[in-house]
Amino acid sequence: MSPQKEKYYRFLFLTSAIYDWVLGLVFTFFQTPAFARMGIADKLPQFGGYITLLGAFVFVIGVAYFLIFRGDLRQNRDLILVGTLYKLAYCAVAFYYFLTGPVPHLVFVVLFGVVDLIFFVLMAQCWLFLRKAAQS
Repeated sequence: MSPQKEKYYRFLFLTSAIYDWVLGLVFTFFQTPAFARMGIADKLPQFGGYITLLGAFVFVIGVAYFLIFRGDLRQNRDLILVGTLYKLAYCAVAFYYFLTGPVPHLVFVVLFGVVDLIFFVLMAQCWLFLRKAAQS
């Protein structure tokens, strides 16, 4: 892998780490103001533990992206696959609910869904590149 391409992929995973850390912290500790800011405070579950747990999961996957960023991309190929599938899972769920029923707020699809779709495509590209290089 060229140094420029490696730098690009590292930047991708660092950006994703920061993005997921911010979202994870917001939805773990500041879910009420976040839902209010999006205009969907009435959609917040009575038991906030669901959103807190999801926020914590998002934060943890951000840690995984940081580990990919600072580690050996080739050796982290399996972790890259998991992170790529995580991004696919989020955007698939977001788009599914957008297409099949009322979405509480379009920000879930327009912002989070589209951003995760972009991350998915770029991470899949990285994984496929590393896989092909390993087979050569």
